[in-house]
Parts: sequence; structure tokens; C-alpha cells
Amino acid sequence: MDPRKVTELKAFVQLCESSPEVLHLPELDFLRTWLQSMGATIPLRPKMKDSCQGGCPCAPPPSAAAAAPEPPVLSESEESEIEIDDEGVIEPDTDGPQDMGESENTEVTDEMIDQANVKKMEAINALSEGDLPKALDLFTEAIKLNPCLAILYAKRASVFIKMQKPNAAIRDCDRAISINPDSAQPYKWRGTAHRLLGHWEDAARDLATACKLDYDEDASTLLKEVQPKANRIIEHRRKYERKREEKEVREKQERIKKAREEHARAQRDEEARQFGGGFFPGPAGFPGGAPAGMPGLGDFLKDPELLNAMKDPEVMAAFQDVAQNPANISKYQNNPKIMALVTKLSAKFGASPQP
Repeated sequence: MDPRKVTELKAFVQLCESSPEVLHLPELDFLRTWLQSMGATIPLRPKMKDSCQGGCPCAPPPSAAAAAPEPPVLSESEESEIEIDDEGVIEPDTDGPQDMGESENTEVTDEMIDQANVKKMEAINALSEGDLPKALDLFTEAIKLNPCLAILYAKRASVFIKMQKPNAAIRDCDRAISINPDSAQPYKWRGTAHRLLGHWEDAARDLATACKLDYDEDASTLLKEVQPKANRIIEHRRKYERKREEKEVREKQERIKKAREEHARAQRDEEARQFGGGFFPGPAGFPGGAPAGMPGLGDFLKDPELLNAMKDPEVMAAFQDVAQNPANISKYQNNPKIMALVTKLSAKFGASPQP
């Protein structure tokens, strides 16, 4: 370790022993916190006179007194609450996937197409008679014969809707749309299924698509029911996202503020170390042994004359010499530049220069 830095550290420790109130300087907050974390007992701050003004160790930092309270931030749970009328929403069906046919490995012949059309007509008749299980079975048989016809899946989806099985209907509609994305029927029944499940945004999107592809009175009526609910959810999400973004901006600004404060504190600590770590003559590196009531290091750093003097290599060399051995100040008694600065420092500390 650099012997000079060790000497400066010893001088600072001697200062703390002789004048422990120095530990309450704002510039040394970091040191006081570290000492306390190591189990050290910091002497109480000495009581000051009633006329004590801001800027002394007993005064709070200006930012602490002027800091405005942060606006309350709603929790995510409070922000995400929204009430939607769920009338008509049912419990989801949990049956296993229905038979979708073998569209990839099946070669559909003209005969199979004709048979599928017959089954489709029989299923439609059963549906009109209210025999839902029979209609479901017949549409399934038609799908097995011709698994590449989108309308068969859409028709079977309509049966699942009547049987209150929206998830099964959604699976059929997904297959139908994958076969023919320009068919309106799969969107209509999938939108209806989402409405039964309370998926308002999905329902509105599918029903709007169905009406765009081929206007349907039933789909339009259902769309008028679900669209306001979907809009409420969309607006609420936008509001929530806006609040989240504002919260992120506040947090970012706070991080920047803290980083700047830490940087400024580090600069002050470094300046204090370089300026006050043993550069001043006298016991403990200060004129007259740093008597009680000494000004803060910040006062020295604000004095342009002192700062300019510290930039002078001759002055710095002299102070380093005196820091290692305070008696060496006698070597500079005839140096007006050094002694003028010593006299100024002594006046700040309220003590006479050491011979």
C-alpha cells in the first residue's frame, strides 16, 4: 500500500479521535454507515448553539428537507381490477378432442364426397328436428369421408354450441379456418363459443370478421352485445399499461437521481480525501489540532483561493511534507506563499499557525 495514503489515513484517524464530531459531517455519511455495520459505536453529535445555521454537521442535507413526497402508486392488483357482466357465461367443457378425420393421409374420392354430402344432409335434418347427438354423429361421419371440407367442421361446431361445448366448437372452427380462412361461418361460431366462455375480445374479433366476410344478422346482433365489454377491457388494459409505463419512468428517474447523488458523493469524498487527508499542518493534519466547531470540508472546497492553492505543485509538496512530519512546517517559515495559505487555514479553524 502507498505509504503516503497510510500516513493520510493515520492522520484522519487521529482527527476522529481528537474531534469525533467530524464523523457527523455529511461528506462522511458513508464512513459512519460502514462503521456502524461493523459494530462500532459512533459518539452522539454534540449539541450546537441555537444560532446554528444550515450547512453545519447538525443540519440535515438540503435535499432531505426539500424532498417532496412521492405520489402514491397503485399496486398491480388494484390497477387490474375490472368488473364485467358475465351473464350467459358458462363453465368450459373438458371433453377430450373430437375426431377430426385424417386430412393428410386420406385420398378423397368422388364417391366419398357424395357420401359425405349425404351424411351432411342427414345431419342438417337431425339438427332441425332437435336431435343434437344424432346430428353430431352424422357430421362426424361426413368429416371422416371428406376431412378437407371446411363447412363440415363449421356445421359440427354449431352443434357443439347448442350442446354448450364451446371448447369443442373452437377446435372445429380452428380446423375449418385452417382449411378456408375466407369462410365466414367458422368465425361466427368461434366468436359465439368465445362469448359463452367470457372471452370478450376474442368474441368481438371473430364476430367482426364474420360480418366482414359475409354479413350475418345473428353474428351482428351478438357483436353488438360483446363489443362494449371488449372495449372496456381494451381501454382498461391501455390505462394499466399507461400506469405501468409511468411507474417505470418514475423508477428510472429515481435510479438516475440516486446514481447522480452517489457520483456526487463519491466526488466529494475523493475531494475531501485529497484535500483534507493530511495536507494541513499541525496535529492530526490540521492547524491547532482541529478544534471543536471546525467548519465542514465543504466550506474549504467552496473557497476558490484554497482550491487554486492546492493546484500549485509547490504547495502540495509542502503540505505532503508537513503531513508526514508536522514539525517540518518550520522549513517553510520564510516561504510567503506557503505561510499565507497556512494563515488563511488557521483563520478558518480559529487557531494560530503552528511554528
